[in-house]
Amino acid sequence: MHIGKGRIAAQSFADRMGYGENSDKTMDGEFIAAYARDSHTAAAEFAFARSQYERVTGRQEQSDVIAYQVRQSFKPGEVTPEKANKIGYEFATRLLKGRHAFLICTHVDKSHIHNHIYWNAVDLDGSRKFRDYRSAQAVRHLSDLICAEHELSVIENPKRRGRSYNTWLGPDAKPSHRELLRAAIDAALAKKPRDFAALLALLQAEGYTVKRGKELSFCHGDFKRNIRLDTLGDGYSEAELRAVIGGQREHRPRRRAAVQSSRPQGIIDIQKKLMEGKGEAYRRWATVENLKRMAKTKLYLDERGLSYEDLSRRASELKKKVKELSEKAKATQSRLAEINVIKTHIVNYSKTRDVYAAYKKSGWSRAFLAEHEPDIVIHRAAKKAFDDLGIGKLPTVKSLQAEFAALLTEKQSSYAQLTQVRKELRELGVHKANYEELLAIFRDDTLNLFQGIVHSLIRSESLLCL
Repeated sequence: MHIGKGRIAAQSFADRMGYGENSDKTMDGEFIAAYARDSHTAAAEFAFARSQYERVTGRQEQSDVIAYQVRQSFKPGEVTPEKANKIGYEFATRLLKGRHAFLICTHVDKSHIHNHIYWNAVDLDGSRKFRDYRSAQAVRHLSDLICAEHELSVIENPKRRGRSYNTWLGPDAKPSHRELLRAAIDAALAKKPRDFAALLALLQAEGYTVKRGKELSFCHGDFKRNIRLDTLGDGYSEAELRAVIGGQREHRPRRRAAVQSSRPQGIIDIQKKLMEGKGEAYRRWATVENLKRMAKTKLYLDERGLSYEDLSRRASELKKKVKELSEKAKATQSRLAEINVIKTHIVNYSKTRDVYAAYKKSGWSRAFLAEHEPDIVIHRAAKKAFDDLGIGKLPTVKSLQAEFAALLTEKQSSYAQLTQVRKELRELGVHKANYEELLAIFRDDTLNLFQGIVHSLIRSESLLCL
């Protein structure tokens, strides 16, 4: 984790770790654990440790690395949140050997329970920093070892490299600089320039700087480096573009590979993006993308026969369902914790019963108490716990284990339902917001509204194909 551009260390810590500590993902912070730091103030304490480093060592801080983060995922249905959190804690303890403060945030909002593990780059005494020597390989091996020890699944043949971040994002990925340049060229060609120089002039009007060298390249204020024309792919070389302008070749805009996604997407705030520095090419892409998202919302409503009022009513029902399931999960969790306490006290009570009976028979002898004080204290603590819980006749450990197993199954079922309900609620929220955007644009009846979207899509696709 690095310090974000234009931010201070404390703000960067809070922003990054704030996601991990999200109450909706950790059951109101129930599944957060910390070492050598208070979980509620971990971000501030991490930032303070960084400031102490220069003071203690006298070294000038060169790196902007402020902390490290690991995400540890588990196979759906294979682990409980409590166990996942304990495994994450064990992993951090064994990796860092108690030298660095760390925070474990277990997320339960997805079908696969997973940990977000953060640790401070500076050690506890402020004299050293974590050295990232082959740590990725060490992290994977240690995580696999701990999971195997707990009889959990591991990836047997992990690929050395996964997909790029933009590929992983799928439809949520913003267009690359090359895609934006191709879109600008497509739009310029649609204006039928009389020659290649006129094409370059149109691109310059869009904010692109043309640079001639061995190969023609373009630069833009949003780009970190120049983009050569011959790297844009088939149909975009200088020779091919000249042939298109001369009428000797038909230009076929390169389409972005379609990525299937069932997740609905909200409308892009184009004006906000333009104010942040996005260019005309981005505006054209976002306009078409917004129309596509609106059309998907309309299709969603039509397939389910829903109106705007139905969306609102269903959202209210789902919110109540989320609250019910959350309360049920918390109650189940509370009982599971209580059973663990009772089991511990029953075992302790059984082990120390004979000692306590002898102590009673001795007439509460002080000498006997001094000799057997640890066992007597444990026995008294167990009796007090039974009284506090209102337990008369002690249940058997076997019956408690059976109840624990049943409750654990019930809890896992509740979490699965909660995940599905929250997912549907998020989808409804996106479609509801999109529908409100539709109503703001099209004031006619529903049929005209739908036709307007389709016609807009057709016109936009004919001008800009992504």
